[in-house]
Amino acid sequence: MGITIYGCEPDEAVLFREMAPRFGVVPTITDAAASEATSDLALGNRCVSVGHKTRLTEPALLALSKAGVEYVSTRSVGFNHIDVGYAERVGISVGTVAYSPDSVADYTLMLMLMVVRNAKSVLRRAEVHDYRLSEVRGKELRDLTVGVVGTGRIGAAVIDRLRGFGCRTLAYDSRPQTSADYVALDDLLVQSDIVTLHTPLTADTHHLLDRRRIGQMRRGAVVVNTGRGSLLDTEALIPALESGKLGGAALDVLEGEEGIFYADCRDQPLGSESLLRLQGMPNVLISPHTAYYTDHALSDTVENSLVNCLTFESGNRHG
Repeated sequence: MGITIYGCEPDEAVLFREMAPRFGVVPTITDAAASEATSDLALGNRCVSVGHKTRLTEPALLALSKAGVEYVSTRSVGFNHIDVGYAERVGISVGTVAYSPDSVADYTLMLMLMVVRNAKSVLRRAEVHDYRLSEVRGKELRDLTVGVVGTGRIGAAVIDRLRGFGCRTLAYDSRPQTSADYVALDDLLVQSDIVTLHTPLTADTHHLLDRRRIGQMRRGAVVVNTGRGSLLDTEALIPALESGKLGGAALDVLEGEEGIFYADCRDQPLGSESLLRLQGMPNVLISPHTAYYTDHALSDTVENSLVNCLTFESGNRHG
C-alpha cells in the first residue's frame, strides 16, 4: 500500500521512513504542500497525509480527487485548514490524528506560570544585565482561579496538572467530560484570574472571546491560548491589554499566523500590525504555534497518520 506524505518536514520524514515498513506502507515523501501542481505525486495512492501549516485549497482537493485520492489524513488535531464539506463533495474523506495531549498541556502550564511571574520582562532585563527586581511582583497559582474552556483530551490534561498547584479550577464545555467544576462560560469569565482556551475552532467558537466576553473578565486577568488563533478576537484583545483591563496574555496561536509562523521573518516586514503591537507589550508572550512540538507527540502523529490510512483502506478494499 502506498501513501503520499505532503508537506513533510525532515524530522517527520525520518519517522515515516522508519515506521512505514512495519505497517507494510510504501511512503512517497515530499516537502511540498498538496496543491494542483503536486497532485500527480498522489497518483496510485488512495490515501495522502498533509500537514497543518498550509491550507488545503479547493483546487488542490479537486486535483487530488482526480488523481484518485479518497482519504486525507491531516497530521493535526484540528482540520480548520481544510474545507471538509468541499472534500466530501469531491469524494474525499478527511481524518485527524490524536497525539499526546501532554505536549500542549505542559506548554500551557509553562505559559501560565511565565505570564503570572512576568517572565518576559524579567528575562529581557537579564539579557541586558539589568538584574534588579521588577516593580511588579508575581502571583502564585494557588492564590488564583483558572478557567479552562474546552475539556477534551488537552483541556482535561491541563486540569490534571492544575490540581498539583492547589488553585481553584473552573471548566466550561458544551459537553462536560471530566469531574471538574463546570459553570456557564459567562460565570467562568467573571470569576477567573486566568482563562485558558482548549476548544476546537468551529463556526460556533470563532471569536469565542470577543469584545463583550473580554469585557466580562476580571480586571487584571490573563488569557492563554494554545488552541487556535481565531478563538480569540485579536482586535478586541489589544485594546483590553493596552488599557490595563487585562493583565497579560500568552499566545501560542494567533489570527493571521499563516505565512508568518514557521517562517524566518528576520529580514522581511511582518505584514501583521496586530502581531507587532502584541510583541511590543511587556506583558504579552508570543510563541509560533509550537506547543504540540515534542518528540513524543511527533512520533504519535506519524504513527497515527499511518494507522488512519490503513484503517481507511481496510474498510474500502472493494471501494
